[in-house]
Amino acid sequence: MSRDRTAGAQPSAVGATFEVETGPVAHGGHVVARHEGRVVFVRHALPGERVRVVVTEGHGGSRFFRADAVEILQAAPGRVDPPCPWAGRCGGCDFQHVALPVQRELKATVVREQLARLAGLEWDVEVEEVAGAPDGLGWRTRVRYTVDDGGRAGLHAHRSHLVVPVDRCRIAHPLVAAADVLDRTWEPGSSVEVVASASTGERLVLADQVPRGPAADRTLVEAAAGRRFRVSGSGFWQVHPGAAGALVTAVIDGLEPRAGESALDLYGGVGLFAAAIAERVGAGGRVTLVEADRGAVSDAVHNLAGLPGVRVEAGRVDRVLRALRLRRADLVVLDPPRAGAGRTVMEQITRIKARRIVYVACDPAALARDLAYAAEHGYRMSALRAFDLFPMTHHVECVATLVSASD
Repeated sequence: MSRDRTAGAQPSAVGATFEVETGPVAHGGHVVARHEGRVVFVRHALPGERVRVVVTEGHGGSRFFRADAVEILQAAPGRVDPPCPWAGRCGGCDFQHVALPVQRELKATVVREQLARLAGLEWDVEVEEVAGAPDGLGWRTRVRYTVDDGGRAGLHAHRSHLVVPVDRCRIAHPLVAAADVLDRTWEPGSSVEVVASASTGERLVLADQVPRGPAADRTLVEAAAGRRFRVSGSGFWQVHPGAAGALVTAVIDGLEPRAGESALDLYGGVGLFAAAIAERVGAGGRVTLVEADRGAVSDAVHNLAGLPGVRVEAGRVDRVLRALRLRRADLVVLDPPRAGAGRTVMEQITRIKARRIVYVACDPAALARDLAYAAEHGYRMSALRAFDLFPMTHHVECVATLVSASD
């Protein structure tokens, strides 16, 4: 083996091949195997298979290896031929070799495992299919391409800066795929993002090398839950066409807002949840949206104009909550980034003594950790829904409802 300088004197294991029996699915799109006493996280395999793998990360002293399955010696039920010829080279999809129903079963297994391991919760989880992704393809309405040294736009390989110059992305929405990004030459080392609205048909192509025009040229309109929302081009909006509607329904079902109640919408983005809550608490209610991103704050102010009792607070959630010194709110919804809200924010939220808290999570491990923090301060999970908003990948969206443990 060659030497890996980053590992000191330990010989690199990258490129080594061997056979393994695969075990359970792990958070992150891998399955777990063992070889000579060492854990191996294997991509492109299923639980219960015998595969030949090649090590992609690790050295002689590593506690675990990362590896790719390069030959399937004994396949498990649920294995299919990947619909994309770039599967295994592009890093965007983890589960193209898995039938869609089995993908959802694997994701449910991961959510259950994270809840049990990190929050001490035994929960029956079913991952729901969401309309708008036929055959699990053509759903992603936002795709960022990286340009290689030859000026060709492509997608990154897994855990790598290597650019794979694909012909087209099979999970990209047709509006994204129809953009001519992959047929043009771009400045080497730059990036190009294509943003489309499946609800209105609008599309933006945002390139590093193209001078920025007026702000109006960098926004589009999304329609969801009976309203229209302005979204800055690179701002946050769910990438699955059916996501916004499904999540609003789940959030409102979890909160059960009543006329005249007060609510907090934390990490509120452009106002999707705040608008739906405001319509239900009515003119006598109050909704406070908190968001740190300046572009999203501007969009939220625009989108929520005209709704009585709604205000937008700009800043980090922990700092705004500290400054507001809220003693009471009836409802809280939070949709934090992938890392989760964290102990400090969860402690701040539980002090408000809300009747209902609804937590929207894109990472089940972060959700489970934050549920454990909430439990320390008297809140328990009363309901959980999980949605397959990212077919062909290991990602899953969860919506958890929390109530006082005394209820």
